[in-house]
Amino acid sequence: MPQGAVGKKRQPWGVWGLSLITIGIYYYVWWYKVNRETRDFDSRITVNPALSVLAWIPGSYLVIPPFVSAFRTGKRISQAQVAAGLPATCNGGLGILLAILASTHTVYYQGQMNKIWDSYEGAAEGTVVPHRSESVPQGQHIA
Repeated sequence: MPQGAVGKKRQPWGVWGLSLITIGIYYYVWWYKVNRETRDFDSRITVNPALSVLAWIPGSYLVIPPFVSAFRTGKRISQAQVAAGLPATCNGGLGILLAILASTHTVYYQGQMNKIWDSYEGAAEGTVVPHRSESVPQGQHIA
């Protein structure tokens, strides 16, 4: 049975606030970690977290890359939710909209990630846990 590592549960508004206070520096650290945690939780999710961050830093000058990164990260979180045996409630389209609205996609995405970690009650960060589902949501592929 597939298994993966539990990520860190964070306060969703804390992520947003720290990103604001640090003038965006914490945001890039968090974005890297969220993408790494989805990959570490489900090895079928292929992502290079550093490239996800690069889509925001120099990629923002090209306008499109940050939105692609936001959408794909939402898909990855959704796929991790399914692997955890949860309904796929994370939506990349909503993530894009919230990114435009004062970067509140951080609140949304961290809340969605916390659902995964909460479902493994008592498992500490880094603990390897079994997946509850081996299927990928229909109509989606891992990338």
